Parts: sequence; structure tokens; C-alpha cells
Amino acid sequence: MNWKRISLGPLQTNGFVIYNESKEALMIDPGGDEDKLFTLLAEEDLTILAILLTHAHFDHIGGVEAVREKYKCPVYVHEKEKEWLSQPELNGSGLFQGIESVVANKAEKTFMKQGILEIGSFKCELLETPGHSPGSVSFYFPKEKIIFSGDVLFRGGVGRTDLPGGSHDVLMETIRDKMLTLPDDTIVANGHGPETTITEEKETNPFINGFGW
Repeated sequence: MNWKRISLGPLQTNGFVIYNESKEALMIDPGGDEDKLFTLLAEEDLTILAILLTHAHFDHIGGVEAVREKYKCPVYVHEKEKEWLSQPELNGSGLFQGIESVVANKAEKTFMKQGILEIGSFKCELLETPGHSPGSVSFYFPKEKIIFSGDVLFRGGVGRTDLPGGSHDVLMETIRDKMLTLPDDTIVANGHGPETTITEEKETNPFINGFGW
């Protein structure tokens, strides 16, 4: 399995393309800038099998319709945020001046609970990782030692919790119980900024030093 990070949309959100030797791919969080994304996909000769959303904030879903239309692929989102795709006041695009409203059609697939997720030849562990938003999820590939975690844990920081459905207490529980229990050498491919590792965050992240890792 291979993967590439690409910054997309008005907030330069990290989108991730995961692909195999057969040129099949999964797209995590297409935040916008679809022409830029399509150029990358064409250069690699990749076909998107599915769009996976870590959560449904506007900066992670801005390119959903363009990708879905081009590749005729399903969209996956947590059941708790299935209505957010079509409602700017929930996905956040209706809350900020200067941000164009983002509206997408209903997702074809919804996550109901964590467990094993299989799409084509891809297999990962779906983890429910709420706090930044109520339906935030992460996609963990243990063999590759990487987790695609959206806006849960950043290099030296944690996700904001002041948007609809956010909870700082829930987020910190998620980080303690779901993220920091992963193997120390796990790569954290998050929604904004550079990747990090569980070890690095245990040692240097000021928001979680109090956990005593």
C-alpha cells in the first residue's frame, strides 16, 4: 500500500490518496481544489474506489461532489454526521465570513460503529474518535503503521472543540484511549500540517504531557 498527502481547499486541509499496485485508490477527505487532485490522480493513473471522510466539516468535504461524479464512487461518513454534508450551519461553512457555503449530497454509506473496514483490496481498522466533532473517525492500517486521523491529534496540538458537537473532554478521552494506545512508531497522518508519530506526541505535545506517558 502506498499513500500521498495533498493540501486541498480554502484551509489547505490534508487530503490523502491511498493506493495499491493495481492503481486502485481510496480518497480520504477531499477538501476542494479538485483540479489539483485530479492532476495527481491522472499522473499516478489512479482510480478512486471510495471517498472516506474522517468527519464532515466543510474544509474536508469541499471536493466530495467533484470526486464522486468523476469516479462514480460512494462516500462514507459516520452516521452522526450524515446530515452535515448538506447543512452549512453544521459543517461549519455557514459560520464564518468569507467562506462559501459547502453543500454535498447524501453519503451512500454510513459508519455505525468501529470495526474492520474492507473496500476492494484495502483493509483497515475503523476507530470512532469523537471530540473534534461527534462523528469523527480514524482509519488505522496496523501493517503499514499509520493512522489517518482527521483533526484529532496534530504535531504539538489537538483538534479544536468550539464548533457544533465538539467537546474538549471527549476529545482528550479519545486521544488518551484510542490514539496514545497505538504502537509508539505509528505515523499520525492528520488533517492539517505535517505528519507526526505517537512517540513524538507523547514526548513533546503540551496538551497531553499530563497523561504521564
